[in-house]
Amino acid sequence: MTGETKGSVGSLFDDFLKEEGLYEQVQAGALKKVVAHQLAEAMKAQHLTKIAMAKRMNTSRSQLDRLLDPNNASVSLDTLTRAAAAVGRQVRLEIV
Repeated sequence: MTGETKGSVGSLFDDFLKEEGLYEQVQAGALKKVVAHQLAEAMKAQHLTKIAMAKRMNTSRSQLDRLLDPNNASVSLDTLTRAAAAVGRQVRLEIV
């Protein structure tokens, strides 16, 4: 790797995804995976079962399963906010 390209692989990949029209989809998928992981870890730390978590959120276990599924990107902000509150966290959203 030359000095000019060293460290720019991510940028080149982002450019590729944008050219292919996939950038937003990939970003959303990555974000959902991070959120699902963070919620699962918070539940684990608090020894919360899925049933107990669903009760705290006033939702069904199947709704919680969709939220925790890293491959299911269709989650509402309301559901995310309730899930975060159920484990004593907050959702911070920023458009940059």
